[in-house]
Amino acid sequence: MSDADHSSPKPSEVDLRLAFFRKLHAVTTKIHATNNLDEIMLDLGMEFCDLFNCDRFTLYAMDHEKDYIVSKVKTGLTTFRDLKLAVTPHSIAGYVALTHKTVNIADVYDEAELKRHSPELRFQHGVDQRTGYRTREMLVAPLISVQSKELLGVVQFINNREGGPFSQIAVDGVKELCETLSVALSQRMKPPQYVRTKYDGLVTDAVLSAGDLELAKRNARKNDVAIEEVLLKELHVKLPAIGLSLSRHYSVPYEPFKPDRVRPVDLLKNLKRQYVEECLWLPLEESKEGLLVLAVDPEQVANTRIVNQIFPRSKIIYRVTTNLEFEQTLEQFYGATSDSGSVGELLSGMDDHDDEGGDGPAEVSEAVENELVKLVNKIIVDAYRQGVSDIHIEPLPGKGKTGIRFRKDGSLVPYIEIPHAYRSALVARVKIMCDLDISERRKPQDGKIKFKKYGPLDIELRVATIPSSGGVEDIVMRILAAGEPIPLDKLGVLPFNLDRLRATVEKPYGLFFVCGPTGSGKTTTLHSVLNYLNTPDTKIWTAEDPVEITQKGLRQVQVNRKAGLDFATVMRAFLRADPDIIMVGEMRDKETVGMGIEASLTGHLVFATLHTNSAPESIVRLLDMGMDPFNFADALLGILAQRLAKRLCATCKQAYHPSEVEVDLLLTEFCEELLNTENFKRDAKAGRAAVLAGWRERYADKDGKFTLYRAVGCDECNRGYRGRVGLHELMTGSDKVKKLLQEHARVAQLLAAALEDGMLTLKMDGIEKVLLGITDIKMVRAVCIK
Repeated sequence: MSDADHSSPKPSEVDLRLAFFRKLHAVTTKIHATNNLDEIMLDLGMEFCDLFNCDRFTLYAMDHEKDYIVSKVKTGLTTFRDLKLAVTPHSIAGYVALTHKTVNIADVYDEAELKRHSPELRFQHGVDQRTGYRTREMLVAPLISVQSKELLGVVQFINNREGGPFSQIAVDGVKELCETLSVALSQRMKPPQYVRTKYDGLVTDAVLSAGDLELAKRNARKNDVAIEEVLLKELHVKLPAIGLSLSRHYSVPYEPFKPDRVRPVDLLKNLKRQYVEECLWLPLEESKEGLLVLAVDPEQVANTRIVNQIFPRSKIIYRVTTNLEFEQTLEQFYGATSDSGSVGELLSGMDDHDDEGGDGPAEVSEAVENELVKLVNKIIVDAYRQGVSDIHIEPLPGKGKTGIRFRKDGSLVPYIEIPHAYRSALVARVKIMCDLDISERRKPQDGKIKFKKYGPLDIELRVATIPSSGGVEDIVMRILAAGEPIPLDKLGVLPFNLDRLRATVEKPYGLFFVCGPTGSGKTTTLHSVLNYLNTPDTKIWTAEDPVEITQKGLRQVQVNRKAGLDFATVMRAFLRADPDIIMVGEMRDKETVGMGIEASLTGHLVFATLHTNSAPESIVRLLDMGMDPFNFADALLGILAQRLAKRLCATCKQAYHPSEVEVDLLLTEFCEELLNTENFKRDAKAGRAAVLAGWRERYADKDGKFTLYRAVGCDECNRGYRGRVGLHELMTGSDKVKKLLQEHARVAQLLAAALEDGMLTLKMDGIEKVLLGITDIKMVRAVCIK
């Protein structure tokens, strides 16, 4: 295989323009989704820079007196200030605001170039002098109201990363961007609908500015913490000030934490700590006036009327407090929590007992039950923070301990062991969390945990319980990889394969499969492809079990077999719902595959996953299901087989120059499958030489030496490996492959044809990543059969 096979032609002007405007449309969608002008200025800046391939972006808005253009400039984590420029030719942005003209300047220090635009035009050198930053190119454009034709603001892009003036594509793109921003600014400049929040009193009392409060809210959303935490730690607001704001919002008095408060034993006897932590209210004392109840949200607690049901004879008087002071009062009444402690500290209160704990629910004290609840939460939190995919709870019969192991980067590692006396209580706790039958111990069960109800993380876990020998039950909990999809170019696909993948999935209709074993990243890859194709003018339906990754713009359906909603049923519904693209989590039966082929032949783009070992084997598997080979050949766009190999730890991996023998062994493994192709059969020696020459050009240093890496091991990794990298085998539906498919060809023939079309097998792709220094050959062999 020659190096030319791995290279791709330089994209044409048309391709570059299409790619640019596709990205531009994705950004304009986000602009319309923002809530206010500050978010456009502060939150989308990097996206604008990446779109226009520049260093810096500034958005100026016209101020209310129409004398200045103003931009928000961030000065710290939680503060920002206004940067004002006069509408005059004494700055480039001011000149654009004055003349309503777009300017594209190659060097702002070139006075002759500035004078070609206007004799008065100046660049403000002071900013560069203060910061040490060297401004070169500038692309600056006005924002004009579509209705009134008035100036709304100015956009400014600084320093083209490729050097030289901004391209004509960027100039055309900035015009469309300005139209979108003008519409957005026109909407944002209308009088806002004021929404009252519980922290607005801080602005009323001049404790904070409105801008600081808005930034605190965004920082809280970004870091997934409470706004109160940002106010206290970053803006240094005092607790009494927050309490006063809460008091005004809820119209009840503020109750601060009192260190000398006496624990009301009689009022707390029927209230468990876990309930209080979840419901966030506490009885403080009973007096002639009534029962004093402390709450973080007294309005919500009062609406539930739960306090009236627990204390039916009392008149309820509410007091509001901050989250921090509520936690302090909780610890004062129930004792300090050890959630933040180690697992060892939690287990210290759960000493092993001599009584048998195998068959019935463990009889545990309330204190130990409380520790058990916290232990389960701690296990889940630790697993999530360590990047674990699965938690395995494995009890031994008799007096054997219950072992817990984590699957991390594909390998199981021991975590802790729990005394035998608590295994039934542990299993019961997990079953309660996912609403399973705790009395059923003879049949497997499966369910889900929405952990937000029990702990500090907004994650979901898929739970399976399995009865095992000795009358015990194993539990496996999979942490669902919720979150944003990974961009297609960040998946670790080789550039050669990435170009072929993009060309394949951009087709208007057809059938595309991603195959591999469970846990090989098939769903992640499909969501990255969908994210690449997800535009406002495309309707995308997905059927998944479960829905792990969510995307704005996708309509996602959770399969529910118990309710009769399987993949085939959902597919039938999709075909009546005007789709452009359909993604099916798994095609495991003839009916679903048949509907996928039918949908692709009627003008839809269909994506699905398969549990098969390689791309050519997937075709044979589908034909064995009874698919019509002619329809299937017409529909097939391609098949991507995938595995996950362990990635070498970037901190401790050790570089070395491999010997000629080692390189020759790599070359032999790489060319093993190529020997089935006609070219290699004719002259294997020349073929090996061509592959080696391509490697030297791509990966060798100037002396012709390769650099590989070996695993070492450090505190940050697991025996020299940390994280995983995808290995990919992309087989496209070429004319040759389709002809063989129609002839019911064998796997070997399909493989040879795909290799001649330029396909890299999983092992070949892995060896390329060994040469790149991402992994080693040991890990590639561990996941590749051939």
